[in-house]
Amino acid sequence: MQFKTLASAVALALVGLTSAHAAEEKSVAVTAIVEHPALDAVRDGIQDALKKAGYESGKNLKWQYQSAQGNTGTAAQIARKFIGDKPDAIVAIATPSAQAAVAATKTVPVVFSAVTDPVVAKLVSSWEPSKTNVTGISDMLALEKQIALIQQVVPGVKRVGMVYNPGEANSVVVVKQLQKLLPEHGMTLVEAAAPRTVDVGSAARSLVGKVDVIYTNTDNNVVSAYEALVKVGQEAKIALVASDTDSVKRGAIAALGINYRDLGEQTGRMVVRILQGEKPGDIAVESSDKLELYVNPSAAEKQGVKLSPALINSAAQVVQ
Repeated sequence: MQFKTLASAVALALVGLTSAHAAEEKSVAVTAIVEHPALDAVRDGIQDALKKAGYESGKNLKWQYQSAQGNTGTAAQIARKFIGDKPDAIVAIATPSAQAAVAATKTVPVVFSAVTDPVVAKLVSSWEPSKTNVTGISDMLALEKQIALIQQVVPGVKRVGMVYNPGEANSVVVVKQLQKLLPEHGMTLVEAAAPRTVDVGSAARSLVGKVDVIYTNTDNNVVSAYEALVKVGQEAKIALVASDTDSVKRGAIAALGINYRDLGEQTGRMVVRILQGEKPGDIAVESSDKLELYVNPSAAEKQGVKLSPALINSAAQVVQ
């Protein structure tokens, strides 16, 4: 009789432990519009921040990740699939994926990341706590500093080209701001649309003879196909200046940008707050002001530019 009582007690204890473990387990579903170094760094930073906070995949965290491979229709399908899984939080990397997630649910917490202007993208109504199921991290850059970098790379520049996807809210915001800001510095903007990744090379070629430099923001189509832009820059001797530091490793002359791994960790810490009980609508949208300058003297030479020693010496990283 005592043995049966003891066995029952052990069984109940095991059930209790199993239930406690189940209660501790959290689920995070991550999606990105496309895979490229910057967005991959955000994803990895998120996972690292979760692990540092004690949430580890395969132990007490159900982690899933899907890329939309540049297709907004696929982004919407992924969002619907994730909502059906009922995770504790959806993390949407880049504007198109964030728009798909926010459009698909008003209840599941959504944390966006690497979104330039979440208000223009209609993810939130302001930078204050949204009082909805949405919050996140912006990668908005101060364009005055980007213009100053362009002038340092190409002194006397007059015509700035920009290849961008007119369907991506991130890029449209930057184009409109540059149209306003560049004339104040004696420069004009020449635009070239690349609605698809395969259009990046032809869009860049359309700028040959029309611009002194090509500037790119964090447009996902352009970043995904940056080598096509580099090919044109080298052949036509047009300087390439980016806002994504990983693009410098791929052939841009310089970039003053955010460390996207850090941005991912910042996003991950926000997700942790939600997993621990905070409501996304009570958390204000954040941004990062930690900018790093990367330069590539070899790329500059191939594009017909000689960088000043002062610019090279001020760089956080010199890519060879």
